[in-house]
Amino acid sequence: MALLDHLRELKNRLIKSAVGVLLGAVAGWFLYEPVVNSLSDPLVKIAQETKRTAVLNFASVADPFDFKLRIAIQIGLVISSPIWIYQVWAFITPGLTKKERRYTLGYMAAAVPLFLIGVYVAWTVIPNVVRALLQFTPQNGANNIDASQYLTFATHMLLFLGIAFLVPVVLVGVNMAGILSGRTILKAWRITVFLVFVLAAVAAPGADALSMFMLAGPLLVLFFAAIGLCMLNDKRRARRQAKVTAETEATADVATPASDLENL
Repeated sequence: MALLDHLRELKNRLIKSAVGVLLGAVAGWFLYEPVVNSLSDPLVKIAQETKRTAVLNFASVADPFDFKLRIAIQIGLVISSPIWIYQVWAFITPGLTKKERRYTLGYMAAAVPLFLIGVYVAWTVIPNVVRALLQFTPQNGANNIDASQYLTFATHMLLFLGIAFLVPVVLVGVNMAGILSGRTILKAWRITVFLVFVLAAVAAPGADALSMFMLAGPLLVLFFAAIGLCMLNDKRRARRQAKVTAETEATADVATPASDLENL
């Protein structure tokens, strides 16, 4: 495909993804109440346990509408994840062989559940994070938390963990497209392990290390499993290339028979 064709294809995929998010946001508009109640539930419980004020604060008249709109869009991103994840793969797959496309279908089938699992894990750990951070409030203090800031904190946690669970599948897809080799990805294993444990320490801030390892473990398993698949694919691609090269060299120096030349 020419560059303009690639850009046109990218535009079409982005439009389809945006339509999916928009439809998901419509559904998110009606799911606003239960979602906000769940997000603010840790604040309510902490206020009851510590006998302090802990509420979401709307600073202006327009803030409740803006808050609801942003919540709806964030819900739309989660609901429409099968659509926009598929559009990412659909943009990549034209550059793959027929066999690689079959493999990609399997990765696509794994991408959506992994993203949703990451969102669910974040949803379960957000109350622990809120509880741990608010413990630093003085006994006579109060927590009048800006609703917009709290929304940013919660949604960033949800999307970050969702994408963290999705990264291994993306790495395999990038490797299948021939952009990154497995060895190149493996070189970053030290910083990846460090970042995973930092994330786990923030998301599971318990006094014991068990909760941190329970969160970091699945992420590391997914990451190294992705590297293993990438390296296997590199070996398969190298064998195929070596076979093509050997066949080319075997026939390159063979003279064309005179009888074949006479028939031309």
